[in-house]
Amino acid sequence: MKPTDMSGQVVFITGASAGIGEGIAREAAARGAAVVLFARREEKVRAVASQIIASGGRALGVAGDVTSETQLAAAVEEARRAFGGIDVVMANAGFGVKGTLDQLNVADYQRQFETNVFGVLKTIYATLPDVKTRTGMIGIVGSANGYLSLPGWSAYCMSKAALRSLCACVRHELLREGVSVTHLAPGLTESEFRRVDNQGQANPDAQDPVPAWLAMPTKKAAAQMLDAVLARREEEVITWHAKAVVALERHAHWLVSESLRFSGPLIQRLSKE
Repeated sequence: MKPTDMSGQVVFITGASAGIGEGIAREAAARGAAVVLFARREEKVRAVASQIIASGGRALGVAGDVTSETQLAAAVEEARRAFGGIDVVMANAGFGVKGTLDQLNVADYQRQFETNVFGVLKTIYATLPDVKTRTGMIGIVGSANGYLSLPGWSAYCMSKAALRSLCACVRHELLREGVSVTHLAPGLTESEFRRVDNQGQANPDAQDPVPAWLAMPTKKAAAQMLDAVLARREEEVITWHAKAVVALERHAHWLVSESLRFSGPLIQRLSKE
């Protein structure tokens, strides 16, 4: 089987109604996999699934929230009825709470972790019996901010650092059972991320502050993520800017720290807008 061929595999993707999650679903379906799309926005997630089916793929769109174990369990059961089980899990759902320490409160941090961290854990627990049975693969979408901590983004950066640590721990726990865990750390990509507020609500009319030329196309990022998970790699850093950030954090942290001394106030001001 070619590395890009996913015929016979079933992929469960959270946060699949837009952005990277939608891109992963479309890419996996194009490679021959059956895809289960799970996201909060019912109309959007079912529309994407319908488009995949219309293009000759196999897809199931299920509305639900990763913060709900009941809704995740129901989605997994639907996946089993439709396709027999789950081989690959792409835990992608997440958003970013921005704001300085004095702007946020404990509830803001808890809301961030409920989706970005505990939502990932609940996704893993819901799908793990199938993945173990099929000696499958788990891809966890973190961020370059799991390495780079920015002023004004402490809640988000904390959540992504937690995911990086989670991957490093459970990877070794699941290895003996034939299950791989891949940490995916993208930088700037095409997505709705920068148009979602602190409550996790998307605003399609909001302007993306990142120039289009700087963000990696969703399709390219999704393909690289799937390649890494299928190859059972421990980690894949996506985009050139993310690779640069991770390299600097690993080998020249002092340089990153000095840079943030000067750019930090600007980043904090932007996080307040």
